[in-house]
Amino acid sequence: MKQKSQIQRMPAEELFQDEIEALIKAEKDPIPTGWKMSPRSVLTYITGGKVGRKVITPKYIGHKRLVEIAISTLVTDRALLLIGEPGTAKSWLSEHLSAAINGDSTKVIQGTAGTTEEQIRYSWNYAMLIAQGPSKEAMLKSPIFRAMETGTIARVEEISRCASEVQDALISMLSEKRISVPELAMEVPAQKGFSIIATANTRDKGVNEMSAALKRRFNIVVLPSPSNLKSEMEIVKTRVEQLSENLDLNAQMPTEDVVEKVCTIFRELRDGMTLDGKQKLKTTSGVLSTAEAISLLANSMALAGSFGSGTISEYDLAAALQGAVIKDEEKDGMAWKEYLENIMKKRGGAWSDLYRECKELNN
Repeated sequence: MKQKSQIQRMPAEELFQDEIEALIKAEKDPIPTGWKMSPRSVLTYITGGKVGRKVITPKYIGHKRLVEIAISTLVTDRALLLIGEPGTAKSWLSEHLSAAINGDSTKVIQGTAGTTEEQIRYSWNYAMLIAQGPSKEAMLKSPIFRAMETGTIARVEEISRCASEVQDALISMLSEKRISVPELAMEVPAQKGFSIIATANTRDKGVNEMSAALKRRFNIVVLPSPSNLKSEMEIVKTRVEQLSENLDLNAQMPTEDVVEKVCTIFRELRDGMTLDGKQKLKTTSGVLSTAEAISLLANSMALAGSFGSGTISEYDLAAALQGAVIKDEEKDGMAWKEYLENIMKKRGGAWSDLYRECKELNN
């Protein structure tokens, strides 16, 4: 029996190693410099398909043409910027593109308000710097620096959360395709195959608008939210299944009915309208994204596995919904109360037990 990995979250290239190896082995198309497989094989890895007898699971469920544009961008010397609301799988797609193209998705800079220019370029081991002066051995290379040296892809997550001066450090690197190190009087040119995949959130608080000069260095692909309930349910089911494989949740996968209820509630509160378009609703302060729906169901499984029967009950689901929906006690509490009374209660039938549990918790 294969021993279960003790790593909480494995990188995509390890999690789907057998699929990547099967695609590389069966490759028949031209492979760009620095890539492990052809653009056509990368597309198969991302959107799913078959190679020989091996089934390739879809990693991104959405517009195939957008994935084609993203992949073809990385064949050129342009960087790629994935933009969208929270939960549109920007980071997920970024990781899997890097895994398929380079077999390494770990050259990552996580953008935050505290990200510095040194984290984008390079910094120093100050003990060695004081003892020996500037040297290559004392240099601490950023993921982008290492990607330039090796002709691979670096990822910058949530680039719009970085301060403007930090974002601007990327402009010369993307234009000149080299990093200058004045302390060592040297410049490091990017090898063929180097690129950057950045992601930007359109709804998060604390976002810093990207300059026009920086945006011009990227080819921008906007990832839309799932267009309908069915597609959102498919994404949620796929990701919950993948997530549960790495966690000891000790619970059964959520049923179709449970997934449908969660996605329906999230879509209606997110859009401020019932799915049939007949009734307007108060929206909540949170985004209630697809990613949050995935997290909610994982939490429900944890509750069911740890303290319940191992099958998600309405009691488990109500507790998870309460925490996901109500971020602002006053505004969200009122919106949730009105949703329970005006929508969920009136639906009756299969919604009755969930309404009862939610109402009891809300009180």
